Amino acid sequence: MGKASRGKRERSRDKDGQWTAAAAARATHRLREQTQRCLTGNPWVQMTLASNMNNVVTELYAVLLNSDLADMADKPKDIERDAALSMTLGKQGHPPPWPRAAGEAAAWQIRQIQKLLRQAEVLVISPAAHAAVMAAAATLEPADVSTLDRDRDILMPTGLLVLPEPIVVVNRTGSLSDTRAFGWQLITQHQILPTAQYPGVRVTTFMDRDGPVQPAGWRQAVSQARASGNPLPPLMPDGMYGMRGDACLAEESTETLADLSEHHRQMQRALAQASQWRAEPVPETGEWGGGRVDDPYDDFVGRYMFACWRLLAQGVTAVGPSRAAPGVRTAAAGEDGSVPRDPDVRVIRLAAPSPRPSDPEGEAKRVYHHRWPVRMHKVRQWYPSRQEHRVIWRGPYIKGPADAPLMTGEKAYLVDS
Repeated sequence: MGKASRGKRERSRDKDGQWTAAAAARATHRLREQTQRCLTGNPWVQMTLASNMNNVVTELYAVLLNSDLADMADKPKDIERDAALSMTLGKQGHPPPWPRAAGEAAAWQIRQIQKLLRQAEVLVISPAAHAAVMAAAATLEPADVSTLDRDRDILMPTGLLVLPEPIVVVNRTGSLSDTRAFGWQLITQHQILPTAQYPGVRVTTFMDRDGPVQPAGWRQAVSQARASGNPLPPLMPDGMYGMRGDACLAEESTETLADLSEHHRQMQRALAQASQWRAEPVPETGEWGGGRVDDPYDDFVGRYMFACWRLLAQGVTAVGPSRAAPGVRTAAAGEDGSVPRDPDVRVIRLAAPSPRPSDPEGEAKRVYHHRWPVRMHKVRQWYPSRQEHRVIWRGPYIKGPADAPLMTGEKAYLVDS
């Protein structure tokens, strides 16, 4: 394991090498403060976000030029450019008119990120709960996330979620990123095809500046930014995504959702072809044994956040204050290693499952020896107040005893409740 990876692990673990909520809360508090300080007036961050925005809009514009939009009769001038901007900045909550200059768009994004860091409910997630979210996210299809009802599914309007370890993601161009945190804010989305506004959620991803992915170009950028007096933040903004939050597909059939998921994949395949000019072979990190997430369709962020919110709303995971380990004083940290309680950071843990009200009393129940993710599925839910059944989506959720291993295909994760 390389030095960067060792340092990353030590920030959220006690001396015995085990993840603890108190250590993670302390590390997260420090990460947020350092990130806020480094973001202010940082030209390197703005340059990076501007480059990302320019690539995304340029490639989307190229795809739209060869789409049905090009065949529209009496189409508005440069409709493809406006459509590309609405599918990026509009979905992220920027109202029209949208800036044409990538630098101006990046400056707006930085202002939104600074607002997020100031206002967010800050959370850390335990390794067990993180494994459950990853398992549930793997069961989702792209269109499933459009069943999101933000008023029902999202318990906190603004949040910053810091992971126990970075997730190494293989992007559609073959490049690697090590995602360490997700932030979200409730927004209004602005679209032009047709002109409309929707309740939505803006999700920002943050890379680990000192994480396991350390290509030569990145190390050089970190060194140059530090030498210029504008060091990159430890949580480096990486991408910004817009998700609809009005349950727009909640009433659709499973067949329709499958068809929409395939349309999403077709669009992403076209974008992958448009981005071939910057594609690169997937490197071997050689420092991290946690595996990788292949994200050729650019939907992992939405699936992870959807699963996280749903598991929280369903009580599969629970949010509580960080608390020190038994026998450890909660005073200010001292030379003896005592750990302070950080009331500003809350912890997501796996919750013990409660019996369903519909379980018949006295009935012999099957005993399970592992936990597993259940895919989203439709059920006919009885509503006594209305005296009728309604078809609703349920899941994803984790089924099985809280103290049993979590099974995800051929892999098993030992979970701690």
